[in-house]
Amino acid sequence: MNSTLLAWLSAWLLVGFTIFATCSSTIFGASAETAALSRTQTQPGTRKVVKTDADWKKTLTADQYAVLRKEGTERAFTSPLNDIHQDGTFYCAACHNPLFASGTKFDSGTGWPSFYKPISKSAVDEKVDKAFGMVRTEVVCNVCGGHLGHVFDDGPKPTGLRYCMNGVAMTFEKK
Repeated sequence: MNSTLLAWLSAWLLVGFTIFATCSSTIFGASAETAALSRTQTQPGTRKVVKTDADWKKTLTADQYAVLRKEGTERAFTSPLNDIHQDGTFYCAACHNPLFASGTKFDSGTGWPSFYKPISKSAVDEKVDKAFGMVRTEVVCNVCGGHLGHVFDDGPKPTGLRYCMNGVAMTFEKK
């Protein structure tokens, strides 16, 4: 009888802990950006995706591979993402990491999708890029390490930043 009672008690404690863990971010005030993500999605930057070069070539289109894995740049004004003005989220095309909320997108006039901040601090990583005889700040996906674009300090308020991204490196999903 004691072992049956102990088993029931353990099961109820496990259920209670699972419910608490699921709801605690809402109860204790998660940020609006985090709350906006679907519960079925992973939080930005909380996992890592590692693949061989051959696997990336199988997974990505030739253009995506050239930008995301070989740090290429798509031609300006060629991305269909430039014309997206709907409510939703921009994701990494390689690993589906949430990168930017559509509310932070603006028309920079550069020909590439531009944003004034990532969806969260953990969504992207920044690296020094000294290619082509200049120093820039490269932006990479914090999950798969894919090259997304560059960030510049000539953006709008409130951050003054312009995350100038390659559209081919992202996908978009409407809310």
